Amino acid sequence: MSSASEEGSSSDEDHEQEEVKKEIWKGHYSSAHKILLVGEGDFSFSLCLARSFGSARNIVATTVDTHQELVKKYSNVAENVRELQDRGSVVLYGVDATAMSNHFFITTQRFHRIVYNFPHVGFRFPEANGCQIKLNKQLVKGFLKNAKMLLKKENGEIHVSHKVGEPYDSWNLDKKAEKIGLVLYERSPFFKKMYPGYAPKRAHGAAADEAFKLGESATYKFRLG
Repeated sequence: MSSASEEGSSSDEDHEQEEVKKEIWKGHYSSAHKILLVGEGDFSFSLCLARSFGSARNIVATTVDTHQELVKKYSNVAENVRELQDRGSVVLYGVDATAMSNHFFITTQRFHRIVYNFPHVGFRFPEANGCQIKLNKQLVKGFLKNAKMLLKKENGEIHVSHKVGEPYDSWNLDKKAEKIGLVLYERSPFFKKMYPGYAPKRAHGAAADEAFKLGESATYKFRLG
């Protein structure tokens, strides 16, 4: 027969296990989601989620840059990556958002959320120039096509956050998505303050490590049609 103290100890352990399994939300994202983050810059967004969840085991964080390129660009990226990996995240370098469905590791996975915050090809022309808009549209289209192939069929969502207004509205995200079998089901305002520690960077050129002003921005959420 168990003593009262043993029963109390067992009850405490059960309660602790329940707390560990408790789902945690940060903005649009949950600790129960398997999350793929694309174009991550200095990885500060991934790290914000990992810290909020208490673990990064559900996170695959990627960047198109090599590790060497990242260290040259961002002053705090090595520290961010180290903490992410310590928390259990898979961190991948050299991942092209427009070809990621062919990546040797990513192609074996399926995700509840695939996230690309503020995609941009870099300034080859002025922001409102037709050629610049076309390049950014091609980037987003390629990403959406690849993300669709990696999405879980049930409850899977692709999120793209970017600025609102022209020339960004000319990217026609919803139309691009519709043509490849995705449906825009919600557009939510994006507030950086929801993600403590997230530091959007310019990412390109000599000022790559400098922050850029987001202004009015939104998260476009797509599901399979």
